[in-house]
Amino acid sequence: MEPKYEALLDDEVKAYIARCDALYPPDAVDLDIAGQRRVYDLMCADFDVGRPDNVSVWDEPHGGVPCRRYEVGASDETVIYYHGGGFVVGSLDSHDSICAELCANTGLRVVAVDYPLAPEHSYPDDFNASLAAFEAVSTAWPGSIVLCGDSAGANLAAALSGHLRGADRRPVGQVLIYGGFGGDRNLPSYTQHANAPQLTVKDMEFYMMVRPGGTPPVGDPRYAPLQDTDFTNLPPTLCVSAACDPLASDSGAYCDVITSAGGQAHWVNEDGLVHGYLRARTMSEKAAKSFERICVGVQTLARGAWDFQ
Repeated sequence: MEPKYEALLDDEVKAYIARCDALYPPDAVDLDIAGQRRVYDLMCADFDVGRPDNVSVWDEPHGGVPCRRYEVGASDETVIYYHGGGFVVGSLDSHDSICAELCANTGLRVVAVDYPLAPEHSYPDDFNASLAAFEAVSTAWPGSIVLCGDSAGANLAAALSGHLRGADRRPVGQVLIYGGFGGDRNLPSYTQHANAPQLTVKDMEFYMMVRPGGTPPVGDPRYAPLQDTDFTNLPPTLCVSAACDPLASDSGAYCDVITSAGGQAHWVNEDGLVHGYLRARTMSEKAAKSFERICVGVQTLARGAWDFQ
């Protein structure tokens, strides 16, 4: 039975959804790729609140990949951020104010990565570019690195953490926001929230087919981190999901496999929020508090601490 979102969501989140839908309609995946990007960019621009005055910004390539660096001063720690958008939409601009506020709130250097999008660039181009950017950034700033990303970007961050588990330079932690990790479609959120506001299972299936240019690969943890067979030696992990989101159970499943393998992982499933809620942080108290928790989590992992309950 479909959940009653009228009861699950407060007025602030409902207003946020209405504002999104006015620019990025629920059936946006039925548009062609250019149309999807046009309406997504319009929506992101509408929610952009600018950068805090104390944040300095540079557009610069790392590993041959376009990136954007944010700083509020000298920092020994770096956050590498991978944006969401189903591997099809999104850019440095779509998440600009989010990354700028992450920098201002944590005091850490933030480097956002503009990995190539499908269908022009099929998987594994997105993963390979994300890895190249990580390697270049870790060479440029040899201090600790926290990987962070939302939705598709969370998938890339988790895939990189698995790939880098035996490398000399690897992340000290990862903060993954409403990520999709290739979880079992029988998990509760997939069935209970198949038609949730802002993201549906139909939307997910579209992105999963476009990203590889056809049938999704099987048994490839770079594509779907939960398809890995070894979850040892992953960095301390904070997963933050939206309770009204078909992807929510992936975060719980990913944390479970890490802790079962002896690692540190903590899952926060935010009640009354929907996929993509980082954009709602300026109009929803729940979203704003979650963003605060995310910033604290990034700071905690960057300093090598673990105080999640």
